[in-house]
Amino acid sequence: MTKADIVEIAFEKVGLSKKDVAEVVDEVIECIKTALERGEKVKISGFGNFSVRHKRARRGRNPQTGSEIIIGERKVMTFKASQILKKYINTGTQ
Repeated sequence: MTKADIVEIAFEKVGLSKKDVAEVVDEVIECIKTALERGEKVKISGFGNFSVRHKRARRGRNPQTGSEIIIGERKVMTFKASQILKKYINTGTQ
């Protein structure tokens, strides 16, 4: 599913213009990105939690050459699905 698919589905359900729906979807995504960039957790009730974790530098191995390399420290985004979403995915009901 793409952002365009989300806009199309919301357009059919809400009744606003596609342009307005696209702006709302873009703004929601931008709010989530901004919050994660600031290190905040994003909790969407009934869906799940997004958060950013800091990973330390570590030793790794180049799979092509087998030589040892250092993987630099970085931030990674994690998502943990809510129990409601997990139940819905497994049974198709809330």
